Amino acid sequence: MPDMPIHALSTRFRGYFPVVIDVETAGFNAQTDALLEIAASTVKMDEDGVLHPDKTIHFHVTPFEGANIEQSALDFNGIDPFHPFRVAVSEKEALTEICKFVRKAQKSADCQRSVIVAHNAAFDMGFVNAALARTKIKRSPFHPFVTFDTTSLAGLCLGQTVLIKACQTAGIEFDNKQAHSALYDTQKTTELFCYMVNQWQRLGGWPLP
Repeated sequence: MPDMPIHALSTRFRGYFPVVIDVETAGFNAQTDALLEIAASTVKMDEDGVLHPDKTIHFHVTPFEGANIEQSALDFNGIDPFHPFRVAVSEKEALTEICKFVRKAQKSADCQRSVIVAHNAAFDMGFVNAALARTKIKRSPFHPFVTFDTTSLAGLCLGQTVLIKACQTAGIEFDNKQAHSALYDTQKTTELFCYMVNQWQRLGGWPLP
């Protein structure tokens, strides 16, 4: 295989393809509580090595059979899992389509494996992995335990760990009324991740001499 250009996404993260994920759930326990909403965003790199948000996929999800639903979680995220106009799909359909979407983008970027990027990434990864196990999806593109956590990155780069405050510090517009929607939070986390990666490059941190 010919050497890849230094400003190629496949060379930036050791062959990993970053995929920003956000989930909205009916509680904190990935094994017992319902997954209610999930979104995934990809990124792309231009010829100057600058990272940009690319495409996004999003699903409302029907609670799996026997799922626990905490009313306090619904009060927090404002989701009615059984609203007649919610247009939700099963976990299997949502995760199958997300995996297809990610594998296609990963292949196009010539990366070897995808890695979940998320704000408090362990939480989102826990629900993704639990849903993959429940639905018996075997060909997950995601690394089973590696993540890029934008909470830690924002604490280092911006002195903030809350998503809205990190975005505001970075000069990224954030509408708090739209927060706690998987689609909106994924899009904003993607913008934040790109900002921090690009800022590191501007400061001379990559590519290494």
